[in-house]
Amino acid sequence: MSGSLNAAGWIALHGKMPRLYVPAELSAGATLTLPEGPAKHVTRVLRMGEGAPLILFDGAGQEAGVQLAEVGRKHTTVTVEAVWSGSGESPLVVHLGQAISKGDRMDYAIQKAVELGVAAITPLYTERGDVRLKGDREEKKLAHWQAVAASACEQSGRAVVPPVHPPQALGEWLAERQEPLRLMLHLATGNGFAQPERPASAALLIGPEGGLSDTDIQAAIASHFTPLTLGPRVLRTETAPVVALTLLQHHFGDL
Repeated sequence: MSGSLNAAGWIALHGKMPRLYVPAELSAGATLTLPEGPAKHVTRVLRMGEGAPLILFDGAGQEAGVQLAEVGRKHTTVTVEAVWSGSGESPLVVHLGQAISKGDRMDYAIQKAVELGVAAITPLYTERGDVRLKGDREEKKLAHWQAVAASACEQSGRAVVPPVHPPQALGEWLAERQEPLRLMLHLATGNGFAQPERPASAALLIGPEGGLSDTDIQAAIASHFTPLTLGPRVLRTETAPVVALTLLQHHFGDL
């Protein structure tokens, strides 16, 4: 099999198949040992045997068509038959600042943001936010959120896994922003989509369940964030990024 075979050729040859995130160097002709998680998924959940085709992606933009070479109790290997560049990234680079919410709400926000092409996510501590993470708990949550992002890439066809940065205080995140378009969800009247030029990147700020406080809003305005309203209805903190990112991708991205 030629290593120059592209994604369309590989899929046409093998049909629809699972995509797995494996952060390893992908090169045609190489043999890779799958990490424990993907190996268990392939052998125990999907019950795939030797010779079965898969698509792997490295999280940095490369994809590979592989076949299972050896399925064993101790390790599972694949042979890389073709490598190509992924094509699922948006031309609009969006950094989402999402106030941390409880339970599955944060997972949902991250999952859908990744499906909608977000380039980076930073969980935020805001004045009205009631979630505070420290030490091991923060590390575990961060690892979990990064796994949610990787899983969303597997499902959505992206080959680049957006980083989920360590949680920050809102003020720290605002101070780092350099994007030419900066929007914050706020019920006040505002239309951030009326831009004279198509921006290459954007920052999007989503507040907590209780909304951004007056202090948070003034800090964001001082950092050149434009208030953006999504209509008269109040959206949940996990729904707001879905709607806002959809509109951003429609106006400036690839939707």
